[in-house]
Amino acid sequence: MDTRVATRSPQAGGNSVVQGMIMALLVVVSAGYIFIWIMVPTNTFKQHWLLKIRAESNTTYFGSQGANFLVFTFPVLFVAALGCVFLHLGKKRSNEHDSKRRDGKNRTVAWKRPVIIKGLGIVSRIELAFLVMFIALLVWFYTVYVRNGFDSITPKSAAKSGMKVWQAKLGSASLRLGLLGNLCLTLLFFPVTRGSSVLQLFGLTSEASIKYHIWLGHTVMTLFTAHGVCYIIFWAATHQISEMTKWAKADISNVAGEIALVAGLAMWATTFPRIRRKMFELFFYTHHLYIIFVLFFVLHVGIAFACLMLPGFYLFMIDRYLRFLQSRQNVRSVSARILPCETVELSFSKTKGLSYTPTSILFLNVPSISKLQWHPFTITSSSNLEPEKLSVIIKGDGSWTKKLHEMLSSPSSVDHLDVSIEGPYGPTSTDFLRHELLVMVSGGSGITPFISIIRELMYASEILKCKTPSILLIPSFKNSSDLTMLDLLLPIVGSPAEFSNFALQIEAYVTREKQPAPEGKKSLRTVWFKPKPSDSPVAPILGKNSWLWLGAIISASFIIYLIFIGILTRYYIYPIDHNTNGVYSWSSRAVLNILFMCISIIIAATAAFLWNKKQNAMENKQIQNLEGATPVASPNSWFYNADRELESLPQQSLVLSTNLHYGERPDLKKILFERKESSVGVLVCGPKKMRHEAANICSSGLGANLHFESISFSW
Repeated sequence: MDTRVATRSPQAGGNSVVQGMIMALLVVVSAGYIFIWIMVPTNTFKQHWLLKIRAESNTTYFGSQGANFLVFTFPVLFVAALGCVFLHLGKKRSNEHDSKRRDGKNRTVAWKRPVIIKGLGIVSRIELAFLVMFIALLVWFYTVYVRNGFDSITPKSAAKSGMKVWQAKLGSASLRLGLLGNLCLTLLFFPVTRGSSVLQLFGLTSEASIKYHIWLGHTVMTLFTAHGVCYIIFWAATHQISEMTKWAKADISNVAGEIALVAGLAMWATTFPRIRRKMFELFFYTHHLYIIFVLFFVLHVGIAFACLMLPGFYLFMIDRYLRFLQSRQNVRSVSARILPCETVELSFSKTKGLSYTPTSILFLNVPSISKLQWHPFTITSSSNLEPEKLSVIIKGDGSWTKKLHEMLSSPSSVDHLDVSIEGPYGPTSTDFLRHELLVMVSGGSGITPFISIIRELMYASEILKCKTPSILLIPSFKNSSDLTMLDLLLPIVGSPAEFSNFALQIEAYVTREKQPAPEGKKSLRTVWFKPKPSDSPVAPILGKNSWLWLGAIISASFIIYLIFIGILTRYYIYPIDHNTNGVYSWSSRAVLNILFMCISIIIAATAAFLWNKKQNAMENKQIQNLEGATPVASPNSWFYNADRELESLPQQSLVLSTNLHYGERPDLKKILFERKESSVGVLVCGPKKMRHEAANICSSGLGANLHFESISFSW
């Protein structure tokens, strides 16, 4: 949430016009792309449009791939690249945009109201509408495909192939199940592309979009499994079971499809909630089979047909490689504050150029615990209020987090912590300021994303003197020791008097204790780390203009890829195959395409990364000089205050605004229905039961002023 004062300038007005033009173009291209997919199963597309496109694009440089590049790959990459420009301009004028949202009415409020669907959880009416439309597209896709396929099957045509009519129809229906699965596969990788411009254009983040990936993953594997099983039945019924061992040179490779299906089934088996929760490491490592799945899928269908699902995976590969480059650098760990409730606050040095919004997350790797495991955590610091520090709170609930807590809390604690980071990732902007009141309901560690929101609103209220909503924080904890997490609400900068104009009321609940615990509490420890010369502050991997750089990487890498493929096809494949697709090996062509795709992404992304790394190194040197020149911190710096116990900080205003309730749970229905403010934002982060209870209250129709939002968190 960028909360700086909004001032309209001629440049901002010009950006607004350009943004409007870009958005109009993006809408037109996206609508055309969707329309193409609607028409794909029809005879009009297959027998007329596609033939004309192939006739125009079937050159000696791209062959039959050219048509699919033009129709299915280029539009998505164009939207992704141009969307980066749109987001860059939007980042520059977000101040004015946020101001307008605060003053205007939100016309989509009714569509954002939550609905609880069994099996899907909490979804908004917008999500439900899109889900219904997507299901309608799947039904349309399959019925049209099957109808057109069955129309060409007659007793005579079936007998000519040595089959009965039902057998021919079974084979046709089996093929169409695979084609339907390809449609879902086209979308599968978009939600897990963390730095995706496409998600941001829809106002989504990868963390909040994981549920879409889960839905699509289940659908893809259901369809592909049905596709495989039906084909096995078909081959058995027609005495062609030997087809299972077929790896054709210039046709569909059944063996490759079977390998892809087995890899997919192995991933799918570990995704179900009970297995994922109890054996997360098995789920984590098994999910890397997506490499085998995608590789053998391409070998199964050929690269020309794989171009249909290529765009989403192409953007995922760019994002994955950029994350790989970022993860190679150790970040500068500054301190670890160990709370009595088996919770650790880790703080890292960051560059001032790194900005992020509240509720953003980062992925953290500690090689001394596991070199392969990356865990997401919600960022609790504010990039505006704390420009040189980035913090996360880690609760010792899982095996990995418990090992980290034990390592840091042991008497012989380490004096240096090697840490690598990927991120941060989060929404481009937030609209919390549009409400008159924010009710934040949390359970346990669910309070972590609210800390970043509260600190950002503090910055808006006290530094920028903006009007901010009042806050009612309702945290629920199991034990009184967890109450120490409330001490982290106020940042360690200056005194609480700086936040005297900030309206915050806390109603904290301790559910498993009837009365306050005895005073014999454990002391809080602060562990300071010694930085290594090779450690660097957390910095934006692509610099301050990250969206422009990402757009350049997408464009440049695809152009390089097209050049490589054009040269390969014209001077190596075409002299052998002459665009017949019946001589040169499909597998060889697919492997070469994937190889050149990877090389193109590596070239473009590495060049952008190294350029920005050079710029970040200059800022890093300035930070090192500043730290070396300031051995004694000023009273207003976080270095000075962080060495004092949380309980001794001047947090009188926080204590006075806090009411403690023991042995009970919050009555959310009573609390929410008593709010008479015109607009009440209800933010919930915690257990499923808590989220569903709040969603039911807000969607009941009895509180038109209640606007529900489920906040995802990682800890």
